[in-house]
Amino acid sequence: YYKSKEDLYLAVLLRGSEILYQMFQRVVSTGEPTMRLIANLGEAYYDFFKQHRNYFRMFHFFENPQIHRQVSEEMMELCTTDNGRIWKLIVDLIQRGISEGVVQKNLDPMQIAVMLWSNSNSLMRQMDREDNYWKEKMGVDLEATLRLTNSLLLEALMTEEAKEKYPEYVV
Repeated sequence: YYKSKEDLYLAVLLRGSEILYQMFQRVVSTGEPTMRLIANLGEAYYDFFKQHRNYFRMFHFFENPQIHRQVSEEMMELCTTDNGRIWKLIVDLIQRGISEGVVQKNLDPMQIAVMLWSNSNSLMRQMDREDNYWKEKMGVDLEATLRLTNSLLLEALMTEEAKEKYPEYVV
């Protein structure tokens, strides 16, 4: 039983969020070096986008402030908690990179997470809505652009030692 159709919608959205969390968990549990894990999270998010496009779209519907007014407190709390564990996984990984000396120590892990997420999200939304326009009219491959911007962002946050150790992320 749900208090509103918005609560029901968010219950479905939580299923998508669980899929994304599990995909991220699999990446983090591989035992790869931290810098590779950070890069692999971006790939996992892109895989989620390709494999679960409807859930990806639902995430953006939730961003509409009007829906928040019609959602029960209980459901908002569930969504906030669920969203928080995904952010925690990402931020903890970036913090680990700082502690290991592969991510610059003067950077804030949450800011880095927001930058990486915003970049990926923005480009994937363009892919979802206007991929053909960008490809055919503008000559831009958005998938290649996503990979390039992720590499540029990774390079920008890496220490000099990390750049030498992981040249695959240096553009």
